[in-house]
Amino acid sequence: MKIGTPLKKSATRVMLLGSGELGKEVAIELTRLGIEVHACDSYPNAPAMQVAHHAHVFDMLDANKLRVYIRTIKPDYILPEVEAIATDELVHAEESGIKVIPNAQAVRLTMNRKGIRKLAAEQLNLKTSRYKFASDETSFKQIIHDMGVPVVVKPIMSSSGKGQSVIYNFTKDEVSKAWDKAQQEGRAGAGEVIIEELVKFDYEITLLTLRHKNGTTFLRPIGHKQVNGDYIESWQPQEMSTLAWIRAKEIAEKITDALGGYGIFGVEMFVNGDTVYFSEVSPRPHDTGLVTIISQDQSEFELHAKAILGLPVPNINYNGPSASAVIKPEGESEDIEYSNLDEAMNEKDIKVRLFGKQDINGKRRMGVVTALDEDVDKALEKAKKVRNKIKVEL
Repeated sequence: MKIGTPLKKSATRVMLLGSGELGKEVAIELTRLGIEVHACDSYPNAPAMQVAHHAHVFDMLDANKLRVYIRTIKPDYILPEVEAIATDELVHAEESGIKVIPNAQAVRLTMNRKGIRKLAAEQLNLKTSRYKFASDETSFKQIIHDMGVPVVVKPIMSSSGKGQSVIYNFTKDEVSKAWDKAQQEGRAGAGEVIIEELVKFDYEITLLTLRHKNGTTFLRPIGHKQVNGDYIESWQPQEMSTLAWIRAKEIAEKITDALGGYGIFGVEMFVNGDTVYFSEVSPRPHDTGLVTIISQDQSEFELHAKAILGLPVPNINYNGPSASAVIKPEGESEDIEYSNLDEAMNEKDIKVRLFGKQDINGKRRMGVVTALDEDVDKALEKAKKVRNKIKVEL
């Protein structure tokens, strides 16, 4: 395996499709290894673009444009970081010899909740909640009536809770609002939705699963809190029973083996006692995994960068109980300032990341605080304390 020199003929090039805060951390780790990074997204000055060698702004759902940029950049690797991508072009790229991470078929399946749920439940026989798909409002209402409430509704392509609703009462108003939200906020616009039974669970986890040259490594389970489907806090480790932990690893191994390829996979699961339900999987770093910035000697982003390049990961050292708390203000602005950082960061064993997003319209994740302490409760309390001291001026 060779790595060339950035901006030279020998350069090893990575094309990052999606340039948000997670992509930014991946870009930083890749540049540390001498990789030439091309950050792509549908809007200018995205977080990863601010640290990459080159930035490209175009609609990644436009197959023709994506094809042109792939041919122009001539990447050695393509890293999809968002769902809104013309995945057929990734298949063509892979056929031409470009390495798509983890592979084109895995990207196609995981970008679409229908594909990954059918793989998990119908082919691998993993335990999941009951689910149905609807492509029009009439069938949507009938499915909810037949399944019964409460149910969770999501577009088959979305992330960070966009387009997601929980229906507790079968009323015309509540059902119609959920349908409209899913149609308006899906990554690829209006289309099919998934309706899932809201299973009873004690907690939910993300099990970061690393497929790499040396095999498969499971990081300690990450617990997290979501509001409207969007992560706001996470901690590592999440306490689990021995049997639940064994079952979680079995699920993660089965789904990631089926997808194949190298890199970090964020496997989301619900846990009720010793019972574990598969929920979703992302073939890339996970937002709840931001906690690994402080909890390990190698974050999920560094591990992802090494794994996709085919580099060995012989060991990962755990630093101790850790937590993360998101900086998520609300308002409207195109020029954001952060203050009181000197007071906020006057705390031991913390790290702060400000993502550099240039605008806000409503609520938006603008940064994160991670903290290390003697147990996860104290770590989370510290992370929130520091987060609350940081002032966001819109």
